[in-house]
Amino acid sequence: MTVLDTLGRPLRDLRVSVTDRCNFRCTYCMPREVFGPDFQFLDRDELLTYEEIARLVRLFVANGVEKIRLTGGEPLVRAHLDTLVGMLAPIAGLQDLTLTTNGVLLAAQAQRLRDAGLRRVTVSLDSLDDDVFRRMNDSNIGVEPVLRGIEAAAAAGLSPIKINAVVQRGVNDHTIVDLARHFHGTGHIVRFIEFMDVGTTNGWRLDEVVAAREIVERIDAELPLEPAEANYRGEVAQRYRYKDGGGEIGVISSISQPFCGDCTRSRLSPEGALFTCLFAARGTDFRGLLRGGASDEEIVAVIARTWGARADRYSEIRSDETAGLEKVEMSHIGG
Repeated sequence: MTVLDTLGRPLRDLRVSVTDRCNFRCTYCMPREVFGPDFQFLDRDELLTYEEIARLVRLFVANGVEKIRLTGGEPLVRAHLDTLVGMLAPIAGLQDLTLTTNGVLLAAQAQRLRDAGLRRVTVSLDSLDDDVFRRMNDSNIGVEPVLRGIEAAAAAGLSPIKINAVVQRGVNDHTIVDLARHFHGTGHIVRFIEFMDVGTTNGWRLDEVVAAREIVERIDAELPLEPAEANYRGEVAQRYRYKDGGGEIGVISSISQPFCGDCTRSRLSPEGALFTCLFAARGTDFRGLLRGGASDEEIVAVIARTWGARADRYSEIRSDETAGLEKVEMSHIGG
């Protein structure tokens, strides 16, 4: 069964946030002045259990979802994540099971995750410059453990590996060519992401956005590029190949070239709320359904009703008015 929203977009991707906690305090996502020692994170009994997540995923897949991405927070801080992977991997109809992580805990878990059935990983790494990276993650964690995590993931067969870098003008934009050069020829794909106005706490400013076109021009000047076709409808990154055959990069242009028209993604929060847009303010409660004894048919009806009513296109209508609206934090529902 294929569920379409009001703009004819199918539900194909579900991002499952397994925790709202993280071992980083990235300034553009989880600033320390907000998420400090007194911040109230979710209690354990508020989180969906792995069994509850697996049941929901099975129902979503039966109704058109093909790809599951595990996110956070930082998903690897939740204990025994490989157990959840092992529950999700065998679900009939699931075509892709992947994980987004900051990579710090990946070296110790990569092989277990692969053995449990994880197929790919995306690792966040905003710069190879230790000082820049530490300033951005605000956790005094350097680049080396992340690179070890990427190496371990590659050794375990979690490929292709994607590396996500959020680009902020005056912060790390002077290091993007070095990042591209480092992974050129490795088979790993660096994806450069325009600094987005996610949530309400990241201090977003338009003048700190480096547009995708400029990112491509800077890299092309050093490592010549050519456009590549999208792998599938709804792919968030515009692809570019190195002309010398050294692989590819991607750019994600939510600000300068919005792609709402092809968006097939929905997001499940750690406590079981379904958000149909990264920039939404409120979600639909599924934990209450699960713990209230709802049948599979009743849950599927809510999935269909929620997605069927969806008209989200925040990035296409972004303005001074919309940018100031309350939005769920990206650290709560994943990117």
